[in-house]
Parts: sequence; C-alpha cells; structure tokens
Amino acid sequence: MDSILSMIGSYIDWDFKSLLLFMAVFILTADYVKNRRPASFPPGPWAFPIVGNIFTVDHSRGHESLTQLKEKFGDVYSLRMGQSWMVVLNGFEILKEALVTQGDTLADRPFLPLQEDISHGLGIIFSNGNIWKQQRRFALSTLRYFGFGKKSLEPVILDEFTHCAKDFRDNKGKPFNPHLIINNAVSNIICSLVFGHRFEYSNEKFMKLMKLFDKGLQIEGSIWAQLYNSFPLLMRRLPGPHQTVQHIWNDVMDFIKVEIKEHKQNWDPSDQRDYIDCFLKEIQKNKGQADSTFDEEGLVASVLDLFVAGSETTSTTLRWAFLYMAKYPEIQEKVQAEIDRVIGQSRQPSMDDRANLPYTDAVIHEVQRIANIVPLSVPHVITRDIQLGGYTVPKGVTIIPNLTSVLFDKNEWETPNTFNPGHFLNNEGKFVKRAAFIPFSAGKRVCLGENLARMELFLFFTSFMQHFTFSMPAGVKPMMDYRSGLTLAPCPYEICATSR
Repeated sequence: MDSILSMIGSYIDWDFKSLLLFMAVFILTADYVKNRRPASFPPGPWAFPIVGNIFTVDHSRGHESLTQLKEKFGDVYSLRMGQSWMVVLNGFEILKEALVTQGDTLADRPFLPLQEDISHGLGIIFSNGNIWKQQRRFALSTLRYFGFGKKSLEPVILDEFTHCAKDFRDNKGKPFNPHLIINNAVSNIICSLVFGHRFEYSNEKFMKLMKLFDKGLQIEGSIWAQLYNSFPLLMRRLPGPHQTVQHIWNDVMDFIKVEIKEHKQNWDPSDQRDYIDCFLKEIQKNKGQADSTFDEEGLVASVLDLFVAGSETTSTTLRWAFLYMAKYPEIQEKVQAEIDRVIGQSRQPSMDDRANLPYTDAVIHEVQRIANIVPLSVPHVITRDIQLGGYTVPKGVTIIPNLTSVLFDKNEWETPNTFNPGHFLNNEGKFVKRAAFIPFSAGKRVCLGENLARMELFLFFTSFMQHFTFSMPAGVKPMMDYRSGLTLAPCPYEICATSR
C-alpha cells in the first residue's frame, strides 16, 4: 500500500513539474510570437522575454545609452519595453522628417499608465485629441493676453531678478547652493501669470513644493516609471518610488486646488486677473456644451503642466550656466565686457539689447545645447503606419525623439562635446541660430513655453552677469556631471557669487 501511495505521490509531483514546464514554454513561445519584429520593422537589440529591453538600457544615463545604440543599429531603431514597442529616432534629418514633415501623424502622446493615473488624460502636455487642441489653444491665447513672450512681461522678470539678487548678495560672496532660490525666482514668473501673484522665498510651503518638483521629475525619469508603464497592474500593488511620485503630484495638485478655491471666493467674471480667472470664465461659458473640455479637474491638470514646465527647465538651465561660467572664467569675462559696453551698470537689460549682445546670446544658446536639459524630449505615438528611415513603423508604436543625438551630432557641430559659444557665431562675430538647435523639440508638440523660456533666460542670465561674478569655492573644481531624471540637472553644488 505504501509503495502504491509513493508511486502516486511521485506521479503527481512529476505531473506538477511537467505542468510548470509546459506553462513556462507556452508563455515564452507566446511572448516570442506576439512580440517578434516584423521584417520591415526597425532593427534593435535582442529583447528578453516578458520584460523586453527594460534592463538593457541604463536608465540612470538613458540618453547616453540610447545614443550608443545608434552607433550599432542606425538612426532609426527599436526597443521593446515590457509588451510595447518603441522606436528611437536619431539625427537632425530623421527628427525633422518625423516631427515636422510627418508631424500630423506624430501629434499624439502614447498612453502612459503613470501619467494617466496622475492627470487622467487631462492637461496640456500628455493629453490628446480634442482635449489637447482646446487646452493648448486656450493656454497660448490666454498667456499671450497676460504678456507671455511679450515686452510687457519684461518688468515682471526684471523685478523678480531684484528679489533673487538680494538673496545672492546676502551670502556676501561665500559659498551657497543656488538651487531653491533660482527655482523660486523662475517659478514666480509663471506664478504671476497663472496665480496672479508671486511667492516670497521664505514661504516654507512654496519651498517644499520646489523640492517636490525636483524629486518627482527624478523618479519619473527612473526605471521605476518604466516598470510602472510596462506592468501597471502589478506595479500599482507594489510599494516603491513609483508610489511616492503619485503622492508628490497629488500634494502639488492640492496646492493648486487651494489657489483655485481662493480665486473663486472673490472672482469677478468682468475682471480677469490671471490664467485661473480666465479658465473659470471659460468653464462658465461652456457649461452644458457636450464637446467642452473645460472643468475644474481640467483646470488643475493644466495649471500643473504650466507650473512644472514653466519652472523646471529654465531654472535648471540657469544653474548649469553658473557652473559653466565658473568653469570658464575667460568666457564669463568676455560676456561681462560685452554687457558693460552695451548696457553698462546704470540700467537693467531689455530684450531690445539681445541683437547688440551676440556673444552673450551665443553663450546662453551653448549652455542650452550642451546642458541638454530634456535629452529625450517627450514621447509621441504614431496614429497611422508611416515610413521612417526606410522602415515601416506601424500605428500605435511609441516614438522617442533623441534630442541628444542632434545637439551632440559631430556632423552639425564643430566641437560637439566642448563648451564652445563659437557654435552660434559667424566669422564677423554675429549671432547665428543653427537649424540643429532644437532643445524645445519641434513640430506640433514643440514646447509652448519656448518664447517665455527664451525671454527668461536672456534677461536673468544677462542681469546675473551684469551684477555678479561666479566662481567655485576655494580648492573646489566644477563638477559637470548630471543627476538623471526627466530632466538633466546638475548635481547639487555650492558656488560663490561676488558682487561686481
């Protein structure tokens, strides 16, 4: 009897092992059949079963990793992230062909579960279709009304510089970390347009918000975000930084909701003070219309997009600029000499001065190029089958525009890996904008804040150079390495700002 039971137990044991083996082979075979590359699809590295290339790419240096793959697989290649295919585009001509020539086909954003769980498909940056068209059009027209990219916004930026400069001077030339001060100063420009007021640098709640931005963008550029977007059902149930990032943006949205509530308490439809007031009027005007995308949830999402996009990239660029000026004091001196000659010390800079400050303008552009703030842009999705680089890319595939491959292309720039303002100057020393200078991306989804960012960078940088000389603390060399995330920010540093 015992021998019979033993045989049955052994049979069941092997039967279970056989079942597991069969399931494993079935899953791997099904994964291979479902996800194999079609013959005309762009080539790429071999992908692991189930997870694809998630662990092939170094997410801490994602743009470098993707640019290296270009050397092996060409300007158009594919990667598999989980169960989804994406195609990486490299080089100016391919990006121009995709984003501009075939821009209508790439005007949408892919479905990203992490973003969907945060903004629910609303807002400006990650929305699609009618929501995107209505919200982008409204944002551009409203912000232009309040001076977005216009000369009327100059005094707001220059006034903010005086607040920022006071904090810099308070350090009396001693080492300090400029991160939060610069973030606060730049954020106050978009705050004045969206909220109708600025925040003091001593405002603890606002300073906490600036720190949350920084942490949130860092996590969203990490492998955790990629895992969440590839396996949302699993990742929603697991602890980790991907859960933290949702709490961060919920805290920011709670801050925005308080601002909206305060606006509604003393709102006058006939007196439009800022973006929120205009949006509230639009909600009232479109009430009952079936195709309207204007409601309070949409307002929160749009303000979040404007708030983050209008703060992070410009402040990060300025922090890189301080580092490059400290690293290359001879370039800093040349900028200051040009500013002294054209503007002097008796008045503030103006956008009208830009044409007469070609070297200063070239330095600003070179900081943007080499700092490479948004190295992989924001992903697009193809809405119909298209041809790119001789390959067929089918509808529904995510497109990654590798801006790094353009901004560091040795065929476009004489010394791509060197900080060289001469990239933007002709033989007569006049400023020349290069076609391959696309830090704001291109096409229908080009950054809507480009004009504001260009104005802020010129006025802030010129004002800083007019009033301060930047240098590293004694015995410290500038560390030019970056801290990866959705944006490339400099590693935390201290610098000396000496009044001139």
